[in-house]
Amino acid sequence: MELEINKELFEHIELLIQNQNDTAILEMLADEHHADIAEILDELSLDNATYIIKLLDSEKTSDILMELDEDIREKILGNLSAKEIAEELEELDSDDAADILGELSEERQERVISQIDDDELAADIKELLTYEDDSAGSIMAKELVKVNENWTIPRCIKEMRLQAEEVTRVHSIYVINDAEQLIGRLSLKDLLIAPAKGNISKIVRPKVDSVNVIENVEEVAKIMQKYDLEAIPVVDDKMILLGRITIDDIVDVMKEEAEKDYQLAAGISQDVEADDSIWELTKARLPWLVLGLFGGLGSVFIMESYEDIMANPTLGRLFFFTPLIAAMAGNVGVQSSAIIVQGLANDVVKGSLFNRLLKEVGLSLINGIVLGILVIIFGIITKMTFTFSLTIAISMLCVIIVAALIGTFVPIVLDKRGIDPAIATGPFITTSNDIFGIFLFFYIAKLMLGF
Repeated sequence: MELEINKELFEHIELLIQNQNDTAILEMLADEHHADIAEILDELSLDNATYIIKLLDSEKTSDILMELDEDIREKILGNLSAKEIAEELEELDSDDAADILGELSEERQERVISQIDDDELAADIKELLTYEDDSAGSIMAKELVKVNENWTIPRCIKEMRLQAEEVTRVHSIYVINDAEQLIGRLSLKDLLIAPAKGNISKIVRPKVDSVNVIENVEEVAKIMQKYDLEAIPVVDDKMILLGRITIDDIVDVMKEEAEKDYQLAAGISQDVEADDSIWELTKARLPWLVLGLFGGLGSVFIMESYEDIMANPTLGRLFFFTPLIAAMAGNVGVQSSAIIVQGLANDVVKGSLFNRLLKEVGLSLINGIVLGILVIIFGIITKMTFTFSLTIAISMLCVIIVAALIGTFVPIVLDKRGIDPAIATGPFITTSNDIFGIFLFFYIAKLMLGF
């Protein structure tokens, strides 16, 4: 029976822990998925969560630790000894083990590694920790199945059986030469139908996609998405096979990147969560709020330069339309930049920048003309003069075109300079378009209405 995760369940578990009824706890969680247990531990107190981690066997808790919220996992690891952490890591693939170990201090990392009985795993983890964050090496696993091109079919099958014991899931069989260089891959079908006395070199498929160990993880994600790969081998500059990246790691990368882009678009400059401290949240939000403040002050100075027309009963009504102009500029800019950022992320923004800008101008003209006509109709209904309504409509049309060009041009320029273009979809675009929009509005109104 599936556990219903609710307040009553938490209270029941806490009572069992208080009474040290380990047997009942083990029976309750015996058949539960590690992700569900992690969800339960996320809601328990640190002491109670640690109690359950120590109670369950390492084969299960290692997977639970990977599912826990990073902050909670860090605290639980702080309550475990180096030997206890090492026992958890020995049940994980090398990439997951390195991820957990990377959250500890260097001094504690050394103590934990010294407690790992599997020397090969310890060496693999040490190697993975040397790679730069966001590189292919930082997310690859050392566990894979590889065969030598010179092996016979029977030996190949024997070696594959031995290697597969250490691999959670076999996606591909990689073929190497005597220098450990990747030269191709092996199809299980070809292996099954090959003559028993045949040689691997006769059935190897030389075409195999791979990535360099220093390749950025975002580029790896694009390659795997483009070619619909479940796994991809990782090599160095000499094509020596170092490991593999599987689709689950790429999904994590894409999720983290989407979260980062969403926060940048909302004007949050650091990776934060709702449960972070007030200080961390302030550091992430304040810089963009300061930018918005200066942008607003810039708009105030522009409007102050036209304050003499406020006394005019007719022209003074212009000020009532500034929120409309600012809103349209911000909305159009964010729409344009969001589409470009999405296209850059999916690697579909190609071709001439001039042609793309020309396309945005055409789209803006259509949208601006339609919206302008609606403004004129509104002016007729509210008995505004036609000249006044036309001024608002033309001003808005010009503002929409400029905002669309800024929203298109800025993300592309940022991307070419190696800056995350997602930063352009939030307060950056909104603030700049507010300033340009209000300036254009009053400047065009001055030309048309003659003040």
